[in-house]
Amino acid sequence: MPKTLLGKIILPIVLQLVTFCANAADLIDTAASATSFKTFLAAVKTAGITETLKNTGPYTVFIPSDQAFAKLPDGAWAALSKDKARLTKLVNYHIIRGKILITDIKPGPANTIQGDTVKLTSDNGMVTINGAHVTQSDISADNGVLHEIDTILIPE
Repeated sequence: MPKTLLGKIILPIVLQLVTFCANAADLIDTAASATSFKTFLAAVKTAGITETLKNTGPYTVFIPSDQAFAKLPDGAWAALSKDKARLTKLVNYHIIRGKILITDIKPGPANTIQGDTVKLTSDNGMVTINGAHVTQSDISADNGVLHEIDTILIPE
């Protein structure tokens, strides 16, 4: 009887848990599962930091939507995507070390992995980063969190 219980009930549960843990979504996979972050993911790939966002962390990524990229002037994205150094700086400017949920955001400066600071504000539930509005928050990944923003952050 104990072998039957183990084989029919406990073993399938353990296998499901192992499968679930093996398939945990990192920041890249989480962003890719949405349909609105294709341009940022292309920028991450071109910048060469995909593995960083897949294998390390935790990070908080203020991820611009494809609509945010569409706000760029004509030709700006094409020029930027050909300048790897500038693109890497831009992508890293959207990333902060640590997992910061929207309710944990403290108004004031925050250091990006790019090396500069950004200004976070929180007013009556509206969170902004350098004036860009968070439009969707707390998109959780196993190595951090994504917050969708409506404007691209441009480092100085």
